[in-house]
Amino acid sequence: MSAAYFRLQQLISPSLPIGAFTYSQGMEWAVESGWIKKADSLYDWLDSLLSGTMVTMELPMLLRFADAIDAGDADACLQHAAFLLSCRETSELRAEENQRGQAFTALLDKLPESAEWPELNNSEWRASLEMSQLAGFALACHKWQINREDMLCGYLWSWLENMVIGAVKLIPLGQSDGQRVLFRFTEKLGHACEQAFAVEDDDIGASSPAQAIASSLHETQYCRLFRS
Repeated sequence: MSAAYFRLQQLISPSLPIGAFTYSQGMEWAVESGWIKKADSLYDWLDSLLSGTMVTMELPMLLRFADAIDAGDADACLQHAAFLLSCRETSELRAEENQRGQAFTALLDKLPESAEWPELNNSEWRASLEMSQLAGFALACHKWQINREDMLCGYLWSWLENMVIGAVKLIPLGQSDGQRVLFRFTEKLGHACEQAFAVEDDDIGASSPAQAIASSLHETQYCRLFRS
């Protein structure tokens, strides 16, 4: 087994110290309002995000970041980061993108080999890295020779697992129910990654109005556990 495989596991682990577990991306309000009550409605919520945001925006943008990094094009990387930020529909989703980008960059700074990564010490590149978590993820995959298919699958699994972990706390949902939700997605994830490769530049964008509504209302939710 190659080092790239284990480095990918490190990147997608819930223990990665970038604060992913502190964000629900609007799901906390959806649970509070009764939109999500149990495992079936959780599955429906996540399935809508998979098709409406992950396949059409997150994963294609991750590929664009990877292309820019492979080409050494700092300007393109910065443009991608700005575009992705503009697609975040609420202030807390934009804040999450920035905060996780900054946390990811700080983590990369502390790795033993970070001194060999000129992107971390170049202001042009660093602006992109600190603006979007996807830029840091793509950079790490580039440096560790993680191929595009594994990069997409790993990122998608990390997102899904963090969402289910959050739901287990919020609904609350039993651990076994959470595992059953994850299991229901396993046959879909590979196809979702394949679809992402076919998304053209002009088709990139999010179409998840329920998430946007939930996130905007979560910003003023009286009692909450999550930052978004």
